[in-house]
Amino acid sequence: MAGTRRAFTGARWEKEVGYCRAIRRGNHVWVTGTVAVDDTGAPVAIGDPAGQARRCFDIIENALGQLDAQFSDIVRTRMFVTDIEAHSGAFGAVHGERFKGHEPATTMIEVSRFIAPEFLIEIEADAYVEES
Repeated sequence: MAGTRRAFTGARWEKEVGYCRAIRRGNHVWVTGTVAVDDTGAPVAIGDPAGQARRCFDIIENALGQLDAQFSDIVRTRMFVTDIEAHSGAFGAVHGERFKGHEPATTMIEVSRFIAPEFLIEIEADAYVEES
């Protein structure tokens, strides 16, 4: 697979900031920081750390699909969270559910805030797609 392919979700920040949700070059796919939004860009699962993590992974899985990759192709995740003490258990549990049997390398890092105060987590993912 030659060249570079990009996936977009239509989030307003993609146009405002100038980025794509995911990019694939060859067998490598990188998914940008993803927060829990609905199709209109409004925050979802406000106050629910597990719900926000699930929504982030759903968005990531959709972006991978646009680039002919699968969730099981993810080899690394980075979870940026606003309160690691209060929510690491919920975030970790969702991560464990979604990656059971194909666990990636991962990092969880506490940050001071995100683009909107409703967001509790932002997730990045890197994937490698085996040649068929």
